[in-house]
Amino acid sequence: MLRRFAVENFKNFEHRIEWKLSHPCSYEFHTEVIRDHCVTKGILYGPNGSGKSNLGLALFDLIFQLTDKEKLAMNYINYLNLNGSKPYAEFEYEFLFDGIKVLYQYRKKDVNTLQDEHLWIGDREVVFYDFEKETGFVKLAGAEQLNLSANGIPISRVKYIRNNTILIENAENQAYLSFMNFVDHMLMFYSLDTRGYQGFSLGGESISQAIIESGHLEQFEEFLRTRGLEYKLMEVEVDGGKELYCAFDKGKANFFSVASTGTRSLALLYYWYVKMEEASLVYIDEFDAFYHFELAEDIVSMLKKTNSQVFLSTHNTDLMTNDLLRPDCYFLIDHEKIKSICELTEKELRKAHNLQKMYKAGAFHE
Repeated sequence: MLRRFAVENFKNFEHRIEWKLSHPCSYEFHTEVIRDHCVTKGILYGPNGSGKSNLGLALFDLIFQLTDKEKLAMNYINYLNLNGSKPYAEFEYEFLFDGIKVLYQYRKKDVNTLQDEHLWIGDREVVFYDFEKETGFVKLAGAEQLNLSANGIPISRVKYIRNNTILIENAENQAYLSFMNFVDHMLMFYSLDTRGYQGFSLGGESISQAIIESGHLEQFEEFLRTRGLEYKLMEVEVDGGKELYCAFDKGKANFFSVASTGTRSLALLYYWYVKMEEASLVYIDEFDAFYHFELAEDIVSMLKKTNSQVFLSTHNTDLMTNDLLRPDCYFLIDHEKIKSICELTEKELRKAHNLQKMYKAGAFHE
């Protein structure tokens, strides 16, 4: 579970910005979105250029050194803040696994070049490595004798330990493995497949073929039908592969050739939704860019039922309602801070309050 994230000197974040998820308010409604005193579902708001997309990129930066999963390297051009005085970006992640805190910090000169990294488990620093000085240590049981210099190979030593040791079974090592497994299952994607995804898996996959081969064709048809989209779906073999087609009175057509932009976006969402039971944390940037506001509400309600931590960015203030989430799950971001709306007012926010109306009236601006 992610509890806190901070970044500095990355893209439009010149100064340190910290996102706290471990300080929920004591609301007695929608308690299902709080687990282990952490927010598990949230929606981010902010004007264009405030950092919503860059926050997602910053949050997923760690997959570059800790995983072998899909990466959108082109999105990390202009890595450092162009006004920043430091020659590196700084990242800090705090997690909680079975009551044990895991803190991971590192500095990078660009998306592929680590300067140093630190890993704490509980109150003990268990891994440190300085890539310029080629020196560091590991204190995890079973890995103490590992040569971290690794002949100058510029890879994360936190990842190197997992790949090159057999750790002794204890609570500290289990927290380390839980952390690595969590990062392996993080997923970020956009509302159209042409913008890609990163984390979770590797390589491209046909949405049509994935839905068909997973046995979800009928479920996908029902998913669309319950959202007012009537399609009679069928599988058709094309060039040795399976494609999703729609049956009509006078013939059939490829689903993606007749579906609207919003419907194709729904297909992508459904594709990832059936995989979300295995995801640890999901970030969907501008998730409702092609949705009617009622459909967007429905999607939020659906995503609330997943076991993953799920965070969505949007401009749609119709979603800022206590009917969907709670005030500690709605976050406002600019390039200098990110806070929940309950942190941005001295007024006690109750379930009956109209959060959207208050937001438009400027109640949550410091």
